[in-house]
Parts: sequence; structure tokens; C-alpha cells
Amino acid sequence: MHQRYKVYIWRLLLLTGIGLLSVLLSPLIFYGWQCFLRPPRTDIEQVLYRGITYKRYAISTPRPAMIHIVTIDLKTPGVKALVTPGFPKPSDRETSARKTSDFLKEFKLQLAINASYFHHFHEKSPWEYYPHSGDPSYPIGEAISNGYRYSSPEANFPVLCFSAQNRVQIHKSEKCPEGTVQGVAGSQLLVYDGKAIDNNFKDDKPYPRVAAAINQGGTNLWLIAVDGKQPLYSEGITIAELTKIITDLGAHTALNLDGGGSTTLVMESNNGSKVLNAPIHTRIPMRERPVGNHLGFYALE
Repeated sequence: MHQRYKVYIWRLLLLTGIGLLSVLLSPLIFYGWQCFLRPPRTDIEQVLYRGITYKRYAISTPRPAMIHIVTIDLKTPGVKALVTPGFPKPSDRETSARKTSDFLKEFKLQLAINASYFHHFHEKSPWEYYPHSGDPSYPIGEAISNGYRYSSPEANFPVLCFSAQNRVQIHKSEKCPEGTVQGVAGSQLLVYDGKAIDNNFKDDKPYPRVAAAINQGGTNLWLIAVDGKQPLYSEGITIAELTKIITDLGAHTALNLDGGGSTTLVMESNNGSKVLNAPIHTRIPMRERPVGNHLGFYALE
């Protein structure tokens, strides 16, 4: 009987130890699995849709980074932009926060990326952050969807504006011209009139980045997304390095959009959506952040 009692105690201790080990290791296992889901650090270039091509490439110096570039020919039949629609006034919100993949699926788009900076926002832990999907959100700077201006211009926030003729412009001023059907604001110009702008940041650290760039005629648009905050995989780039990537594309004008954990690029897939980059929200790779608004595109196969 005494021996049987010791066996029971040993089994109980063993099960308790296994349980505690599982609790301790489960976050590491989950994190490792999420890392496994990231796009591989291999270079690819492919046509996604008519008029839309995608290029991904990895760099190793001066630090690891994954760079994603979408080239959009606005002259192609079927290609059309859409900014996240806003709520009519008066309302307790300008938009409802959404993940970029949810925006793409809701409006049956072929491609989408996060767009404007927004408030309110905080990120304290994997379960304590704002906004969640559906929460009130307020894009910073002018935002226009289907001709409706739902967010007011913000000083020193230049704008990306699409006309009814499907041409795109980037304006130094904070307001899109009359007749704009889709528009979003960014934090600063990176390139203007074909020349890099020296933003002269004192603390230009590597970071996940998003930018939009256009050609002089407003017929071509480049969307650039760079992953970051992920050691050994992609640690981000500086604003100066982002500007160099854009000038190498031959862009005429470029605008910095919201980056950081908001950086998300998605495309349509048989399962609804496919994330092309490696977003990181609440320090979890491949976790999308609900954001204030987005820029999406319709296109034909």
C-alpha cells in the first residue's frame, strides 16, 4: 500500500510538471509557429493581376530586411482604387478599425494595404491594445472615399489623391483638389519632383515602413512595404533608406504612410485573403493590427 501511494504521488508530480512545462513553453511554441508562417527570405517577382505586379526581395546589409514593392498601372482597364469608407456626420467615429485583410474581403478587392496614421492607439500586451476590430477610429489628415471627405486636413500631412479619371497625384498641401474620389494622408514627403527630400531626422532608426510613390504623369503607383521589429528576419529600414529605394524606382513623388505594426499588404486568394508581408502586432509575427483606414484596388485576373 505504501509503495502504491508513492507511485500515485510520483504520477501526480509528473503530470503537474508536464502541465507547468506546457504552460511555460506554449507561448514559445506559438511564437515559433507564427515565425514559421512568415514569407521566406527569397526573392520573387510576379504578375498578380492585370496591371498589378509584385516584387519581394531580401537584403542582409546593413541589417536583415524584407522589402515588398507593388507596381500598379492605373491605365489598365479594371484597375480602380478604394479608400476605406467613412461614416457620415454626425457620428461617434470616422471609421471602424479593421484588419487590412478584413477590408479586402468586405469590399471584394484584389489588393489592399494599410494607409493613414490614426488615433486613438495604444499597445501594452497581446491582449491589451486599442483599437480592436470594430472600435471607433479617426484617420489623421484628409481622407476621401468615393468622393466623400470624412476626415479633415491636418497641418503638414500631405495627401495622395485619385481623380475620377483614375490618375493619382501627391500634393504638398494638406488637401486634395476638388473632384478627388479617393484620398489618404501621410506624414511627410520623401521624394518631390524626382529628388529625394532631406528630412534631416536626428533619430532615424530602422522601423517597419509603408510608402506610396508615383510617376510624373500620375499613371503609375508604387506601394512599398518593409517588414521590421523581427530580429534576424527583418529589422526594418530608416527613412533615408526608404527614400533611396524609392528614388531607385525612378519615382517622381513619394509619401510616407503609417508603418510600424500597422504595416500590412494583402491580396485576394481562394481562402479570402493572403498576407504578402510579415506584419507584427503586439510583438506577435503575422498578427494583423486593426487600423483606421486602408487603400485597396480592384483589378481583373
